[in-house]
Amino acid sequence: MPTTLITGGAGFIGSHLCERFLAEGHHVICMDNLVTGTIENIDHIRDPRFHFIHHDVSEYIYVKGAVDNILHFASPASPVDYLRMPIQTLKVGSLGTHKTLGLAVAKKARYLLASTSEVYGDPHVHPQPESYWGNVNPIGPRGVYDEAKRFAEAMTMAYHRFHGVDTRIVRIFNTYGPRMRLDDGRVVPSFIRSVLNNEPLTVFGDGSQTRSFCFVSDLVEGIFRLLHADEHEPVNLGTEFEVSVLEFAKIIRRLAGSEVPIVHKDLPVDDPRNRRPDLTKARRVLGYEPQVPLEEGLSRTISFFRAKQEKP
Repeated sequence: MPTTLITGGAGFIGSHLCERFLAEGHHVICMDNLVTGTIENIDHIRDPRFHFIHHDVSEYIYVKGAVDNILHFASPASPVDYLRMPIQTLKVGSLGTHKTLGLAVAKKARYLLASTSEVYGDPHVHPQPESYWGNVNPIGPRGVYDEAKRFAEAMTMAYHRFHGVDTRIVRIFNTYGPRMRLDDGRVVPSFIRSVLNNEPLTVFGDGSQTRSFCFVSDLVEGIFRLLHADEHEPVNLGTEFEVSVLEFAKIIRRLAGSEVPIVHKDLPVDDPRNRRPDLTKARRVLGYEPQVPLEEGLSRTISFFRAKQEKP
């Protein structure tokens, strides 16, 4: 039975990964300091092969026994969180990556880093292939997240080249689904929260900026395949179905059966105009193809939040 350590395992994506690796027969160690994750995300897991450790991975990490795989997913991931915790975000991307890579060396474990489409910044190339180096403002407010992830990628490749660690890097594009926090500030939960509370939908700018939204089960499938693939350089995961933010707001409003108005506010600093992955490499290396259509995934997500809101 392989042992897999998932940092940030009580978070949105991390908790889904814990479930997937348990289903695949792994012993799973979930490590999280619960700054943005929550016990509620993993409280339903009743399996003797599952173990939770409350710990900040920016500090020294001790894990008893063998570890076969390390998935480093610990980090604030929404603008609301990383603008509120800029130093912690930089530390988990730098010190946390250093500590988890050190553990990979000690345990001779395979290592997978959760990076992000934010490494491309406000891109001048569209869609974004892994070969694109990006257009990032290192001293802007979003730089605490963007540069932390860029550094984490560099550190991961250094450990691969210098120490021979068996590494993987996934660049995650916009992902949504059950267990997101309604107050995390990202566009999907923000829009859903507004329609469920019968409040206006806030669209920044004129709404012509585009995003592509991947349902969490499709992302998890790609991550599982990447861990077992022979590929050490970054791989994009997401969906190529691109939609404007304004059109996206209208879709959520329709699916929720709401007629709340849409209001416009100024664009945030360094907000990217376009964001869509080039999945050529993911298809070639992983045989990856997203399966969940946008409206189906959104309907499932809206139902999740509606049921959660209706709980006494």
